[in-house]
Amino acid sequence: MVSSGQLPPATVNTAPPFPVEIDTLPLADLAGDPGWRRPVLAERDLLVLTTGGHGDAEVDFQPLPCRPGTLLRVRAGQVLRCPCPQLDATVVRWEAGALRGLDVDPEAVPTWRQLAGEDEDAVINEVTQLTVDCVRHRGVPAADALLRHQLAVLLLRLTLADEAHPANRPEEATFHRLCREVERGYQRTRRVEDYAARLGCSVRTLTRACLAVTGRSAKQVIDERVALQASRLLAATDDPIARIGRRLGFSEPTNFGRFFTREVGMSPGAFRASREEPLPGRVVRPRPPAQPTRTAHHSPA
Repeated sequence: MVSSGQLPPATVNTAPPFPVEIDTLPLADLAGDPGWRRPVLAERDLLVLTTGGHGDAEVDFQPLPCRPGTLLRVRAGQVLRCPCPQLDATVVRWEAGALRGLDVDPEAVPTWRQLAGEDEDAVINEVTQLTVDCVRHRGVPAADALLRHQLAVLLLRLTLADEAHPANRPEEATFHRLCREVERGYQRTRRVEDYAARLGCSVRTLTRACLAVTGRSAKQVIDERVALQASRLLAATDDPIARIGRRLGFSEPTNFGRFFTREVGMSPGAFRASREEPLPGRVVRPRPPAQPTRTAHHSPA
């Protein structure tokens, strides 16, 4: 039986004979280099549980204070950067289909949480057991169901520990519908009119919903999502700037450059260069995409 309050060191995973949907690894193994000079573009969903040290991690360029008991939720497609070796952490990661058919919503887990008391003990135990079983049963197809349900239990614990939400406002449903459409279409269009047509509502309705939930207009919400994706690709890949612009729907590099400079406050090239600086000294951060105000209490002080 695993005791609470302490995690065994995560074991470095070797490639199994078949794709693994769920596994664990030490935080240091997630970085592309030991100094973590650039953020990592997450290819899978992650939970990062800090087990030692202090420092500011970044999720999508937003600084998040970490100490033992801090948990980060990183979505596939987001960028993560941590001040290694100042922090030790265990990373749980999973493929998109790992939770298929299970009644759990990974999106209900906030990006940042400082665990304490019984919640911390319970989450540490869940992560510890999952780490042990990922190693013990690696390569055993019959263990897939065990790992899937352990991950679901872990996510449910984190969701239940965060139930103090105000009741949803009507505008939030419209806002979330817009966000889902933007995720599907931001590489093709940034026009509010296009999203209003897809959702069967007016531009005014979308703008009113975005202002009520985030304090920003619908156009700002859309443009911020595009700027965030551009920032991720500039910081975490070596793709040429012109190619990144084309991927995001800009036919001309100059148009992409003007858009990015307006949204972030510097050119794409300057932004990319600034991200190569050591983590503690950097201050250039793109604005995050709009979030519902009801989740504000998740952010660290």
